[in-house]
Amino acid sequence: MSKGNIFVISAASGTGKTTLVSRLVQQHPNVRVSVSHTTRPPRAGEVNGQHYHFVSEEEFVRLAGEGAFLEHAQVFGNYYGTSYESVQSMCEQGYDVILEIDVQGAQQVRKALPEALSIFILPPSLAVLEQRLRQRQTDSEEVIARRLSEAVDEIQQALTFDYVVSNRSLQQAEEELWCIFQAARLLKRNHVASIEKVLQNT
Repeated sequence: MSKGNIFVISAASGTGKTTLVSRLVQQHPNVRVSVSHTTRPPRAGEVNGQHYHFVSEEEFVRLAGEGAFLEHAQVFGNYYGTSYESVQSMCEQGYDVILEIDVQGAQQVRKALPEALSIFILPPSLAVLEQRLRQRQTDSEEVIARRLSEAVDEIQQALTFDYVVSNRSLQQAEEELWCIFQAARLLKRNHVASIEKVLQNT
């Protein structure tokens, strides 16, 4: 069984990252999402252990101190972190693992795991991004303004990612994401054993 790849997927809030990742996982059983820990309260419909591991700030700080997180960051006043053990376990089982995290976390992961492939989801425009944030009807005007301000800085970070997918159409963006996943399966590092096996039989 070949080891799975790690994909870091980031985007400005409201770009559609979560929807795209959900569609990808539903269509492809060999793709899994790392469930992050967070100190923010659950939103309507969110299930503990499925969408996030919801923990207290005290518990989060304890885990971070023990080195349990591959990355962790504070975003909009709340903490988010990715379990190192969980990611490695899924990869060893052959699953491709998605880390759906912000740009701060993405930088940390790429330093810790240079083999991770990073993908930035780009909105068609800032105007469309604002429209999508308002349609969610989950944030106040103050939060929306802050998210839009942060979006400019986050989008600038897209230049540091390996791949960029523009979410103009959900279907097209999903197809482009899947192409990246398929191509990663063909990376040389995933076929060293196969190459050696062929050479041994010559």
